[in-house]
Amino acid sequence: MSKWALILGGSSGIGLATARKLGKSGWNLLVVHRDRRSVLGDIEAAFKEIRESGAQLISFNFDATSQEKIDEHLPQFRKALGDANIDLMLHSVSRGNLKPFVSKDGPELNLQDLQLTIDAMALNVFTWARTLLKNNFFAKPARIITLTSMGNDRVWEGYGAIALAKSSLETLSRYLAVELAPHNIRVNTIQAGVTLTPSLKMIPSYEKMIELVTKNNPMGRMTTPEDVANAIYLLSLDEANWINGSTIHVDGGEHLL
Repeated sequence: MSKWALILGGSSGIGLATARKLGKSGWNLLVVHRDRRSVLGDIEAAFKEIRESGAQLISFNFDATSQEKIDEHLPQFRKALGDANIDLMLHSVSRGNLKPFVSKDGPELNLQDLQLTIDAMALNVFTWARTLLKNNFFAKPARIITLTSMGNDRVWEGYGAIALAKSSLETLSRYLAVELAPHNIRVNTIQAGVTLTPSLKMIPSYEKMIELVTKNNPMGRMTTPEDVANAIYLLSLDEANWINGSTIHVDGGEHLL
């Protein structure tokens, strides 16, 4: 029986690269994304390509940060899964505010900005994990994979709210790794290098980041979404069963310099 992955934020970047990798590796996919109607044609073309590789891919376009919407779609998830359950959940939701804490003459972060960013990029993992657990959606064993970044321990322009969210996400992932272990669920975090995704292009001065990373990375290039998808695939293998509560660098050694 094929395994099932739930990818939250699977229409672009690391989420879409992971859908492609797992789909080509025999997995079936539930993909949740939230996109405007104007871009759905390109997204559906990418999903069609994955389906043509032999994978079942069922997509849902709704707000993954809404508990109401999650609950509303659970019956559709169960119908799609049939007698199967979710073997892997990837949280790749990227929704953060890119303003500074303090600005002399421009917009700056307020408390609501911080709360919305932390809720979408950290607390939402807890929402999904507990909802799926309580409704018996996880297989045994199962894996939850979250995504952090180097920006959690260094200062990038406009990245403060997301850095707070990523730091919270790492702490949450460690606690979930311990508390979900009795349920035969492993939780690990991937810290990718600077990766060219639509989210990166929203960061002020991202071109300079690309220039510096390309120059300084020991491997001589940036991290790609496919690099991260490959690591997620490795964590999905039975041989990775004893990896739990870890933060894994996928950056070609970028974090060392």
